[in-house]
Amino acid sequence: MVATPAAADAETSGLGNLRRTMDYAVAKLRAVAPTVTAFPTGTKFEKYTTAADGSWVGGFWPGQLWMAYLDTNDDFFRQLAQSWALKLAPRETQNTDHDLGFLFLPSWVTAYRLTGDTSWRDGALVAAGELIKRFNPKGQFIRAWGALGTPDNAGRMIIDTMMNLDLLCWATKVTGDSKYQDIAVAHAKTAARYMVRPDNTTCHVFDFNPDTGAPIGQNTVQGYSATSCWSRGQSWGVYGFARMFHRTGDRAFLDVSRRLADWTIQHITDDYVPVWDYRSPLAPYDVKDSSAATVNAAGLLDLAKLTGNPRYEAAALRFLDALGKTCLTTRSTRADAIVSRGTRNRPAEDGVEIGLPYADYYLMEAILRVLRPDRINLALDI
Repeated sequence: MVATPAAADAETSGLGNLRRTMDYAVAKLRAVAPTVTAFPTGTKFEKYTTAADGSWVGGFWPGQLWMAYLDTNDDFFRQLAQSWALKLAPRETQNTDHDLGFLFLPSWVTAYRLTGDTSWRDGALVAAGELIKRFNPKGQFIRAWGALGTPDNAGRMIIDTMMNLDLLCWATKVTGDSKYQDIAVAHAKTAARYMVRPDNTTCHVFDFNPDTGAPIGQNTVQGYSATSCWSRGQSWGVYGFARMFHRTGDRAFLDVSRRLADWTIQHITDDYVPVWDYRSPLAPYDVKDSSAATVNAAGLLDLAKLTGNPRYEAAALRFLDALGKTCLTTRSTRADAIVSRGTRNRPAEDGVEIGLPYADYYLMEAILRVLRPDRINLALDI
């Protein structure tokens, strides 16, 4: 099919908008990064709030710096990315939650892929070894929260963990030891069975009896209710199941990703910035979550590449266009983050429409998937 001049102009204009968004992201990082003294976890009155140990989001800060390096090839960003990644070293063996993938994939695994330095690989493998200790063989799931051996939350799995499974698949790829990916596959199958509903929405939490593995039921911490559809969780599902298909070739995972993506595309509001929970009684006029949009954009681009379906790429580009037009911090002279309107935990009133490091990271990743596929391939194994 030959594109009409109008269609070609629209595509060029769209790519130009993405280039401007990426240029803004890089310029923001160049200005703000030298002033950051601890890992950003969000914003308050537009300035970063931080955690010395990175909390669960520490990997996204060096991840953003790696994305800027991939775009610019500027050693300024490479050195900062490595320096910040090194600060996560104590987290390799701190096994208190499932977020080891979020911590070490964007930081240490990316560092290994880009530098070839095996110390990054070895540290990320330690983290993967800790993550598989959280696997409950009776329930066939990775425990989300709480130190091992403690009773609170011992039987809880959450949809977010789908995004941490790629650390385990990577570990199998680099070691040849199937134990990591076997656990990732088992967890993903359990998530598909219990967390994905017949109507193609997802729950945030599913509870099991931790001793017997018997299923108890759906629940939530970040969604409106146990039966609602927390928008970032739905996005984690789209992207996470697509990654599992990429790693395993199991078309059942591809089918789940497509079902979740199709539901999202059908139910997204016209502005393409998701409400924090699609089934909030105040939707579509409730609080937004731009981070759900950035994760959707990256996940849909992954799905488009895996399926060859242009519908998913078109939806991803609409998410990116909306983010560039309505969610950037371009009008503020004091903002530290790149993206605004992210919501961390609405039920707890914790971070409502603020800047979030994962929103910034996935925005940059998604844009590079479009503008610089040769470069992002070096970091993401896509």
